[in-house]
Amino acid sequence: MSNPSSQKAVSGFVRLSWLQRIGFGAGDLAQNLIYQTICMYLLFFYTDVYVLGGDAARSAGLAGTMFLIVRLVDVVWDPLVGTFVDKHTPRWGKYRSYLILGGIPLTILAILCFWDGFKPSLLYAYITYVGMSMLYTLINVPYGALNSSLTRDTDEITVLTSTRMFMANVGGLCVSAGVPLLVATLAGAELPWQMAFFMGLGSLPSFIFMPLVPAIKRKVGKKNMFYIFLSVAILGMVLLYAISRVGSVQEHIVLVYIAQFVKSTGVIVATGYMWALIPEVISYGEYTTGRRISGIVNALTGIFFKAGMALGGVVPGFVLWLVNYKPTDEASNLPKDSHAWFVAMLIFALVGLALLVFCFSQTKERVVMDEAETKNVRVSDLWKEFVRNRPLRVVALFFVTAFAMMSVGNAAGAYFMNNMEVLPALAQEGIRWLVCVIPAMLLLLAMWIISKYELTDEKVDEINREIERRDKR
Repeated sequence: MSNPSSQKAVSGFVRLSWLQRIGFGAGDLAQNLIYQTICMYLLFFYTDVYVLGGDAARSAGLAGTMFLIVRLVDVVWDPLVGTFVDKHTPRWGKYRSYLILGGIPLTILAILCFWDGFKPSLLYAYITYVGMSMLYTLINVPYGALNSSLTRDTDEITVLTSTRMFMANVGGLCVSAGVPLLVATLAGAELPWQMAFFMGLGSLPSFIFMPLVPAIKRKVGKKNMFYIFLSVAILGMVLLYAISRVGSVQEHIVLVYIAQFVKSTGVIVATGYMWALIPEVISYGEYTTGRRISGIVNALTGIFFKAGMALGGVVPGFVLWLVNYKPTDEASNLPKDSHAWFVAMLIFALVGLALLVFCFSQTKERVVMDEAETKNVRVSDLWKEFVRNRPLRVVALFFVTAFAMMSVGNAAGAYFMNNMEVLPALAQEGIRWLVCVIPAMLLLLAMWIISKYELTDEKVDEINREIERRDKR
């Protein structure tokens, strides 16, 4: 009997149950519990706890260099993964199999990233971080392709994306607010409530606005929704910068919370909905070429969002190095107990693995290439698709900019709320630039990029109906 995942469905226009939608979204929740912990706190762990390279003055620069090198590895690795995924159909499903096959080793290496058994080995940091990043790609690329394989219905994809982003932000909230509190609890230290609440506000607006995205999009249109919320995010960053210059963060903590909420509202809606554009450009590629190479397209977007993360990962480390940031005991609200950090990562990673298993159990591919098409997939298809698919190029550039913005801001948040005022003036200004100025500049660029996107909902529906007619012939 043939694997049902290797056959094209008679009709890809299906509506999913809420259990299936939540099951799919659990994959993003899981990845955020694991990977967002790495993105938000590994730089702090390297500079203030592990002391990368054994030199506090150079640890930020060494971490920034390592983040850049890892992303360069991803430029080669991502297309190989995308091609492999499109060419093969494992017995447990074309895309969902990797939730298990990659999830187990990812969990192990993510935990080891926060282990200081070889402190302060630069080599150990490279091995664990490179391995963890490669395994994350092995999950993230097929998981992205899984979105477009569940249905062709644009309204269902919007609901799926909203559900997915809602649950992703549940993970973001658990990480941003939960990690400082859990680490402090495990270390027996005073709980950093102000930091936890500030970091948690980075995800909290998702619970208000992401469920409203389908209605907002119908009311104002896809592009206008991007323009409105990107502008809101920039406004929040301007407010946050101005407030932090007037006095200490603690003196104006309520105003800081308000500015953070405004900023996060804009960022969450604009960057959350961008994932709904990927199934659109996949369908556009299938419409123009006759092949639905979801893995290739998601590998491309993976390259570009990781290029953004490379910039976002490099910039904080090098800015902190340039402003001569040095950790001090007086400046720390976050405990420097390495055992507490290790156990916190252990807990988050194991919960994430359980959620990946749940995602696997609730998803099923319906819209995939048939076996004849998969045999012809090559790595070169990635670059060919990028050249001939203009909407994909726009989305890719938007991903670079958006992820650079998020990575810079997320990595710097812990420093912003960690008694920044006791640091030298130059170091304080460097942190403000990381939290406010650089992200705002990147969002202005993102606004210009999204203005070039040409696929309206009506056009996408027309494309998908034509593809369905072709499949039935």
